[in-house]
Amino acid sequence: MLSVVMFLTIVSVSSSVLSEKSTSGDAALNFTELGFKYGHSVEEHDVVTEDGYILTLFHIPGKTKGPVLLMHGLFDSADTFIIRGNLSLIITLANKGYDVWVGNTRGNKYGRRHKYLDPDAGPKFWDFSFHEAGYYDLAALVDFVIESTGDKSIRTIGHSQGTAIHFVLLSTRPEYNKKIKGFIALAPIAFLSNLIPPVSKMAKAWPVINKFLERSGVDELAQDRSAATELTRLLCSQGLIAYDVCYVLFSSPIIGFDPVRVEPEFWEVVMGYSPTSTSRKTFVHFAQLSTEKRFAQYDYGTVRNIRVYRSLIPPNYDLSKVTTKISLIASGNDNLSRLKDVDILRTMLPIEPKYYVMEPMLWNHVDFIWANDMQDFQ
Repeated sequence: MLSVVMFLTIVSVSSSVLSEKSTSGDAALNFTELGFKYGHSVEEHDVVTEDGYILTLFHIPGKTKGPVLLMHGLFDSADTFIIRGNLSLIITLANKGYDVWVGNTRGNKYGRRHKYLDPDAGPKFWDFSFHEAGYYDLAALVDFVIESTGDKSIRTIGHSQGTAIHFVLLSTRPEYNKKIKGFIALAPIAFLSNLIPPVSKMAKAWPVINKFLERSGVDELAQDRSAATELTRLLCSQGLIAYDVCYVLFSSPIIGFDPVRVEPEFWEVVMGYSPTSTSRKTFVHFAQLSTEKRFAQYDYGTVRNIRVYRSLIPPNYDLSKVTTKISLIASGNDNLSRLKDVDILRTMLPIEPKYYVMEPMLWNHVDFIWANDMQDFQ
């Protein structure tokens, strides 16, 4: 299994290598082009889920070590793991010989396709939350990697929502515990019971905001091609002032204040890739985890809950069925994955996970994938 020690080792990159190539201009490149820039050929595969969504799965072939599948967070895509260039987790793994696979969930820029549904023609395409991303998307991606490699089981790494979908899959389809032999959870998300302002206030206000969006016919959030997203990216990528406003003042209260590890130059790269789209329903589901203080399936309301679940309230995800070996890696400065909530998750897992809290304490929610000093953590 990829242990915590191994993870901290594989993310180390020498400063001499880092200086050879910069991330200048990377914001204009797609995943495959970034892979080529940093020395690796990239394969692109279409993976079709049981319910018809078509997801792009990227593959950087490795010969000396086994397959590793990486899954991104909310408002994110596979790009997030490679935009740091030589310092990124993907390039580091690939340079060390791992067979690297990088997945996408439905709704983002690499997951806006379906066998029958049109994402631009009504709400049906967007009728999903992170539950479906775990139950269908992650299952299909794991199966594809196993079938492609011939391995009986694989290792996985998830960040933020990418961890939540693992806990969904492993608890609702326990046969996948045998297919995932080791899982590293970066900034784990399951319980959101101990959020602090402004995130907690956003969660409480979301039912009202959701009703407004629903009445306005908004089912897709942060649409990549929308004028609002393009304007946000433009305004938040214009030098130091945009960095101070968009990252330090706006983003930091949500993800945790750490202006050191995401510098202004790299923030401009980030804004070329983030945010990418997701469903309104996904955001609702996460807000429910906070307000209802349970790691539970989507709450449709009493009447529909009875029809869907045969219960007044949605069932909890049964974490006692999660038997995969897990490493939880968290931080005290993460305003989304709070240590108190990670501790609740630890107690709910039947097999004691390895647990590591990042130091220094400024390490925040996005530093797990974007920090500029990964080479210092060996």
